[in-house]
Amino acid sequence: MLKQSLQQKLLQKLSPQQIQLMKLLQVPTIELEQRIKEELEANPALDEGAEKDPDDETEQNDDQEESEKSDEKEEFDFSDYIDDDETPAYKLNINNKGSDTDEKSIPFASGTSFRDHLKEQLSWRNITDQQEMLAKTIIGNLDDDGYLRREVENISDDLAFSQNIMATTEELEEALRIVQHLDPAGVGARDLRECLMLQLARKDNTYPSVRIATEILDKYFEAFTKKHYDRITKRMEVDNEDLKVAISEIVKLNPKPGNSMRDSSKTIQHVVPDFVITTDDEDLLLSINGRNAPDLRISDSYKHMIKGYEQAPSKDKKQKEAVMFVKQKIDSARWFIDAIKQRQQTLLLTMNAIMEFQKEYFITGDETKLRPMILKDIAEIVHLDISTISRVANSKYVQTPYGTFLLKTFFSESLTTDTGEEVSTREVKKILQDAVDGESKKKPLTDEKLANLLKDKGYQIARRTVAKYREQLNISVARLRKQL
Repeated sequence: MLKQSLQQKLLQKLSPQQIQLMKLLQVPTIELEQRIKEELEANPALDEGAEKDPDDETEQNDDQEESEKSDEKEEFDFSDYIDDDETPAYKLNINNKGSDTDEKSIPFASGTSFRDHLKEQLSWRNITDQQEMLAKTIIGNLDDDGYLRREVENISDDLAFSQNIMATTEELEEALRIVQHLDPAGVGARDLRECLMLQLARKDNTYPSVRIATEILDKYFEAFTKKHYDRITKRMEVDNEDLKVAISEIVKLNPKPGNSMRDSSKTIQHVVPDFVITTDDEDLLLSINGRNAPDLRISDSYKHMIKGYEQAPSKDKKQKEAVMFVKQKIDSARWFIDAIKQRQQTLLLTMNAIMEFQKEYFITGDETKLRPMILKDIAEIVHLDISTISRVANSKYVQTPYGTFLLKTFFSESLTTDTGEEVSTREVKKILQDAVDGESKKKPLTDEKLANLLKDKGYQIARRTVAKYREQLNISVARLRKQL
C-alpha cells in the first residue's frame, strides 16, 4: 500500500568549501604548490601576489593606470563569452585517417633499460639466430630482480602456442646458460642460491675463501640461511676464522642483480619540511614553510569588470550571463584564498599544540623524553575534530635542531611503569634499540632476555609485546642477528 507523508529531518553536510579545505589540509608542501598552479591555470580570476592596500593613494593611482592600460589593450572582451555563433571546437576537428595509416611519432628516449642492456650483449656473442631468439625470450621473462621465476617448460609451451615456434627444453636450457653468462653476474638465476653461485663462479677459485663459500652454498645453504654455523664448521671441518672469511665473500654478493642498473638511475627525493622549530635558550620558536603561505589575490581586471557592469546604463541578457561567469570565477578564487589561509592557521595551531605537548623533547632531543600522545590529546587542546588532526599529521615533516622527522612519528601510545608513571612506547623502543645495538653479536639477546631487561628497568612488558616492538623496529630474531 502506497501513502505519502511529510517529514522534517535535520542533516549535517559538508559544503564544497569545507571539502576543499579538508583536501588541502592533508597535502604536503610540494603537492600544495602543484595544486595552486593548477588552480591558477584553471581560474583566470586568481592571481599571484599580495593584496594591494586600498588606502594607499599611490597604489590606487597605479591601479587606475593599470586599469586604463588594460582597457586600451582590451584584455577582456564580453563578446568572447556572448558570441552564440561561435563554432564548437569539436566541429573543427577531423579524423580521416584509415586503419592502415602509418603514424610517424617522435619517440622520447629514457635511457637503456635492464633488459635492453642484456639484449645488447647478445649481439657480441658468437651464437646462432635460434639461440639469440630464445635468449631474448628468456630475457623478456626475467623479473625486475633479474630472476627467471617461470619454468622452462612453460616458456616452451608459450612459444609453441603464441608464435608457433617449436623449441625443446634442452634448447631453452642452453639459451638460459647463455643469459647467465651476461652481465651483471647472477642474472637469469632460478633462486637465490643459484644467483649467488653464479657470481662466485666468476671469482678466482684458487682462493680458499671462494672454495669454502662455494661449498657452503652448494651443500649447506639451508644451514647457512638459518645461521647454524656450528653444524657447518663440524661437517666441513673448518675453523670459525675460515668460515668467517667465507661468509664475508658471500655477503659481498648481490642478491638482486637486476636492481644494479635501476638503483643507479633512481631519483633522489628531497624532503621539504612543512614546519621549522628552533630553540632560543629554553624557548621554542615555531615557523611554517613560506611555501605553505603563498600570496594570492583576486585579479584586478576581473574586479574592474564587475564595477564596469554596475556602472553601465543598460544591461542586456548576454551581458548578465557574461558577468555571472565572471562573478562565479571571482567567488571560486575567494573560496580558494580563504581555504589556503585557513589551512595555514590550522597547521600552525596544531603544530604549536604538538610542540608544547612535547616541549621537553624538542628542547633536549632525547627520545626518552617523548610523552605518550594520541590524536585525541591534540584534538582536545585545539578544539578540532580528530580527523582534522589526522589530516594535518599526514605526510607532514618538521625540521628540528636534531633532524627532520615525519610528524606522525611523535604520536605514540602509553605504557604504565611499576611506579604508575605513563611513558611513551617510543621510549621503550629506544631502550630496545640501544640494547640490541650494544649486545654481543656472538650471543645476541633473545626476546625473553629483552623482556627481562625491560622489567629490570620498571617496564612490565610481555615477551610477545617485545617481539611486536622488535618487528616494528625491523630487528631480526636473535638467531639471525648472530655473527661469528
